[in-house]
Amino acid sequence: MENSRNFYINGMWTAPMAGHDFDVVDPSTEEVADTIVLGGQADTDAAVAAAKAAFPKWRLSSKAERLELMQSILDVYMRRSDEMGAVISTEMGAPIDMSKVSQSGTGSFHLKAFIASLKDYEFEHALRAGEDDTRIIHEPIGVCALITPWNWPMNQIALKVIPALATGCTMVLKPSEQSPLSAVLFSEIMDEAGVPAGVYNMLHGDGPGVGSQLSVHKDVDMVSFTGSTRAGRAITIAAAETVKRVSLELGGKGANLVFADADPKAVAQGIARCFNNTGQSCNAPTRMLVERSRYADAVEQAKAAANATKVNAASEGGQHIGPLVSEMQFTKVQDLIQQGIDEGATLVAGGMGRPEGLNRGFFVRPTVFADCNNDMTVMREEIFGPVLAMMPFDTEEEAIAIANDTDYGLTNYVQTTDPERARRVARALRSGMVDMNGKGRGAGSPFGGMKQSGNGREGGEWGLDEFTEVRAIGGWPT
Repeated sequence: MENSRNFYINGMWTAPMAGHDFDVVDPSTEEVADTIVLGGQADTDAAVAAAKAAFPKWRLSSKAERLELMQSILDVYMRRSDEMGAVISTEMGAPIDMSKVSQSGTGSFHLKAFIASLKDYEFEHALRAGEDDTRIIHEPIGVCALITPWNWPMNQIALKVIPALATGCTMVLKPSEQSPLSAVLFSEIMDEAGVPAGVYNMLHGDGPGVGSQLSVHKDVDMVSFTGSTRAGRAITIAAAETVKRVSLELGGKGANLVFADADPKAVAQGIARCFNNTGQSCNAPTRMLVERSRYADAVEQAKAAANATKVNAASEGGQHIGPLVSEMQFTKVQDLIQQGIDEGATLVAGGMGRPEGLNRGFFVRPTVFADCNNDMTVMREEIFGPVLAMMPFDTEEEAIAIANDTDYGLTNYVQTTDPERARRVARALRSGMVDMNGKGRGAGSPFGGMKQSGNGREGGEWGLDEFTEVRAIGGWPT
């Protein structure tokens, strides 16, 4: 890409002042697709300084101005949407058809949702009816460091950049070095759409480098991070020195509770959801808990669905899953599959090694373990690959207890045709989100977790709230 070796700072493409080269590897071929530069302290300081200088003016922009800019961004984004899908497919291995529809599509999906939410968002209002002299003001928090992951690059960029922009904040985006090219293209879109200089800035770097520099920077008011729980802890500790706000969307180990009366397609649908994006989704339903009377059939259905899951290069059209993002991720998933075997889980599909016919690329076999218990590593650790762990349960109470016995609390899933049980179980599950009977949540719903899955919410009015300070003013003239 033309600007792959540059950073976008203060409305211009600029050459790095420090840092070193980093190869972006196509995970389907293991060949270098492009090269970026990981920046250094001087680059971080320049980006933050640009955002700080732009904040006083941008914070005073009107809602109408911001809505007009967001619509302009959406218009340019839609024109380059297929290009975005192709870039994401190359850099992180999402199959091209899926990437153009789902990966790239998340960007426009969230843009539209935030435009709708901003139209109804009140930045100022009375405390309550009859107390008009107490004014509540939602004010932009300031300069925001936005650190995004490689697995759904445009989904997370849109969920951070757009609400920061909409609330009057200025920002520095640090995308994952594993999938940086989509951020380069997004920066081109922002430039073409006319974002004022300094409001949006982007530079490349890794976690220990630019990520850490942003987390401790005295002129950064907020860090919004999506990634591993381990990295989230480190960012929280680093940010504590300057008492900046930290919003975290971290790992997950979602349970899918399949009751005996669930739809006959529930197991196959659960497999498809678990393996989507090659299992590289924090909200994947990777633990399938099945009522015992249906468990044996469910294991056979899961085996058949896994064996029917096709694996192929990201560049190929069709319905299949692609490779994992990197050699490091491939090795991690292989090690965890072996650990599942060593700990006594029953391997019913997949296993170690690459699928037949794929000897190059970070491809893994769609894998299902049965007869697991909640002490096994495959039931407790986030694998981030196409690996499902299955376990039977006898009662509703037991299913809820197993589901909640985890450090994570991002998304859980419930499959039952009993409406009362669906409501009861959904309320009892300790997670920020619950999806039931194959139906997701509407546009603008809050996305986020509990426990070690993080804090804060992304999307809709809650995503706008995340980037504001709430002020209370008494004696407001009425």
